[in-house]
Amino acid sequence: MKLFKNIHSKRLISTGFTLIEMAIVLVIIGVILGGLLLTLTAQIDLRNYATTKQAMEEIKEALMGYSLSHGYLPCPAISDTDGTENRNVSGACNNRVGFLPWMELGVVKEDSWNHLYRYSVTPAYSNSLIPVALSPATARDITIQTRNTNGILVNLSNASDIPAAIISHGKNSYGGTSYGGVVVTDTSVNNNDEKTNSTGLGTAFVSREYSDVKTTVYSEYDDIVVWISPNIYLAKLVTVGKLP
Repeated sequence: MKLFKNIHSKRLISTGFTLIEMAIVLVIIGVILGGLLLTLTAQIDLRNYATTKQAMEEIKEALMGYSLSHGYLPCPAISDTDGTENRNVSGACNNRVGFLPWMELGVVKEDSWNHLYRYSVTPAYSNSLIPVALSPATARDITIQTRNTNGILVNLSNASDIPAAIISHGKNSYGGTSYGGVVVTDTSVNNNDEKTNSTGLGTAFVSREYSDVKTTVYSEYDDIVVWISPNIYLAKLVTVGKLP
């Protein structure tokens, strides 16, 4: 009997160690899988941002190409499902900010998170009946801003100096609209700069580095903003004879 008890006790001890070892192994596997998932998510995010930025550079080139062939920039799209430009008979645009006219340009309509690109154009640069002039210079009206190290908004471009800008609402897509008109509700109270990009008048946009910090009314930011340089734009119009 004593011998049986000793053997039974050893089995219990052996079983106990096995369960502990299994628990440790499971914890280690969980940590490894968690790390892999985190790495995979980060890789997907990086890929999506890179893909969107590349697409936006191509959109910028398409806008330049459109302007070189027409002598002016396109209007924003008619709607979230109609990517032709919204232009009236007077030659002016019916709206100066809206969705990118993807059909007019022959480019992708959505960013990597399946939301339509936002587009704003200086009205004087999209009017098809009144040509842009160098002297006196046709006025532009878009300003690109950023935040300095103290968190203060400062101009990244000269004030009212940009002909057109394109915006992706990033991964959180706050304020973004899908093809078909589903709007992403902006639930954040820490993203004032994103609100400027999605609901502003179209004359000011904020371009900053990504931040998921939620400490101030502006700290959260994941938009991507691309704009047309007025000097490059005008120089190309001169090169193809659209400007004297």
